[in-house]
Amino acid sequence: MKNNVLSCCKLCPRKCGADRNSGETGFCGASDKIKIARSDLHFWEEPCISGDKGSGTVFFSHCTLKCVYCQNYKISTENKGRFVTESELAHCFLDLQGKGALNINLVTPTHYVPQIIEALKIAKEKGLSLPVLYNTSGYEKVETLRLLKGYVDVYLPDFKYYDERFSSKYSSCKDYFKVVTSAIDEMFSQVGECEFDENGLLKKGVVVRHLCLPSLTDDTKRILKYLNRRFGESVLISIMSQYTPMGDLKGYEELSSPLSQDEYSDVLEYAQLIGISNGFSQEGESAKESFIPPFDLTGV
Repeated sequence: MKNNVLSCCKLCPRKCGADRNSGETGFCGASDKIKIARSDLHFWEEPCISGDKGSGTVFFSHCTLKCVYCQNYKISTENKGRFVTESELAHCFLDLQGKGALNINLVTPTHYVPQIIEALKIAKEKGLSLPVLYNTSGYEKVETLRLLKGYVDVYLPDFKYYDERFSSKYSSCKDYFKVVTSAIDEMFSQVGECEFDENGLLKKGVVVRHLCLPSLTDDTKRILKYLNRRFGESVLISIMSQYTPMGDLKGYEELSSPLSQDEYSDVLEYAQLIGISNGFSQEGESAKESFIPPFDLTGV
C-alpha cells in the first residue's frame, strides 16, 4: 500500500500527486522517508491525555497546512528533524511505553500515514498496548482517515476556522471548513463517544481543539456553536488560549500580539451561554514559548 500511495501522493486534501518514492515533494515537503523531531513524554496536553505520567508524543516534521502563525514552525516550515525507518519509529513507540507514557501521541502525522501504520504493526507485534492518538490540524481527507480505522483510539483534531476568508489568508486553503467538518464526522464514526479508564484518562473518543486567535473572536464563536449543535457532549471541546506570535508575521499584524484576556473571557462566557460543559480551557500563563517543546531530536 505504502509504495502505491506515495508514488502519486494524495494523502491530504491538497492532492499534490507528488511522486515521493522518487524524491519529489509536494506542498508538505515530505519525501517517502519518515522524519521526526522529538519523541518524549509531554505533560502539557489536556489532563485526560497527559495525566501525571505524560503523553508519549512523537512530533513529525513537515506539515500539510503550514499556518502563517504556526507555533511549531521549526518542524512544520523549517523542517527540522531526523530521518527514521519504520522499525526505528516502532522502537520510539515502545521506548515511550517503557518510560511510562499513557498513550502514543502522533503530532502532524498526515503525510506519513502509510508508514505510521506499518510502524504500529511492528510495535504491536512487539508488545505495544497503549492507546494511539492522532493529533492533527483537522485538514484531513476522509479516505486517508479510513486507512487508520482500527489503529487509532483517540482523535485530536484542530478546528481552526469557520470562515474561508481566514483559512485562505492564514493557511492557504479555502476549503478548510468543509474538509474539517467531514473529517471530524469520520473520526467520530470510527471511535464514537469518549471512554475513560478508572483514573479519568481518555481511552477512546474525539477531542476537538480550537486555538483562539486575536481579533477572530466571532469566528471562534461560530465554531463552538457548530460543534455544540453537531455533537453536543459526545465530543470534548478544548478551547485554547496559548497563541504565541511566532515567526515572520509581516502582513499579518493582527496576529502580532497574544490573545487578550478580555477576548478569551468573552469566548468562555459564550461557551457557557450556549451550554458547552464537556471540555477544557487554559490558564493565561499557557501563552508562552516555554510551553512549546524544544525540537532537539530528544528520543530520536
